[in-house]
Amino acid sequence: MLNTKRYLLPWVAGIFLLLFSCQREEPPLSGTFKGLEVPKHFPEPVYRFGENTPTEAGFSLGRKLFYEPLLSKDGSISCGSCHHQEAGFSDPGKAFSEGVNGKLGLRNSPAMANLAWFPSFMADGGINHIEVMPIAPLTDSLEMAESLSSILKKLQGHKTYPQLFEAAFGTDSITDQNLLYALAQFMALMVSANSKYDDLLNGKTTFSLPEERGLTLFREKCASCHQEPLLTDFSFRNNGLDLYSEDPGRARITLQESDRGKFKVPSLRNIAFTAPYMHDGRFNTLSEVLDHYGEGIKSTPNLAPELAALTLSETEKQDLLHFLSTLTDYKYITDTNFSNPQKN
Repeated sequence: MLNTKRYLLPWVAGIFLLLFSCQREEPPLSGTFKGLEVPKHFPEPVYRFGENTPTEAGFSLGRKLFYEPLLSKDGSISCGSCHHQEAGFSDPGKAFSEGVNGKLGLRNSPAMANLAWFPSFMADGGINHIEVMPIAPLTDSLEMAESLSSILKKLQGHKTYPQLFEAAFGTDSITDQNLLYALAQFMALMVSANSKYDDLLNGKTTFSLPEERGLTLFREKCASCHQEPLLTDFSFRNNGLDLYSEDPGRARITLQESDRGKFKVPSLRNIAFTAPYMHDGRFNTLSEVLDHYGEGIKSTPNLAPELAALTLSETEKQDLLHFLSTLTDYKYITDTNFSNPQKN
């Protein structure tokens, strides 16, 4: 008589092994990988990649690392813990994000989009290159609180990362340069350019009357700082939040009193989803932000000249809110190529 157990058990074991392997495999990217595609209504990016040529393997590795809690000291948080895709890669509802051991950061976590166009990073511009930007959150004691040497050791001893680095960079010896290269590839390709506003600029749609009035107002009263189409000029300005803020802002970097209270003008892309607002997350809604610009600006020594005489009526605020809603890029905040690969 045929011993069925002898033949059945290896077959069943093989099925379980196959299922387990499939579950562990990284999901493929959707669509064909094309690297950085500059939207036709955008200027040329600041970051040109240089020797860090973007590849599908490099981008996928950077994506996995972005969501990897192993990069934090206690394995509790990742970059994605403070930058949530559904909120435009901001930290929704939190004035200050939690780092390891529940420690709170000192500034509001910024939204992330179109980083290849950024000449500097952080609210005070203390970092001037996308390839080294991750070092700050990775090593900050209030954030991920880890050292690069320890991160490299953990990744090198991991069962899959050496192979992933070899696929991306041709060597399974993990270096800090390749770690930062991979993260830069992922972040630089996080392009948001598919909002209703973008469609208007590209002649694909029209605005409603409130949206159109809001755009006209925006161009009259806001666009000198939030320049189109990136909706920021990347400058540092004091927008009248306090008479004398405890946070020195740009002065922390330059040590110039004339820079006290100046913070980088943020991009307004996906702004409807990135609350709370300002460097300290003091405003919970866009209506509060517009109330500040309508009647709450403090006359500070370093106040941006454009704001000195700025006023907004209630009708103007409502029209601006309609316009700001057109800046949401629903494709960007749902694109699985930017989401946590372990949750796809």
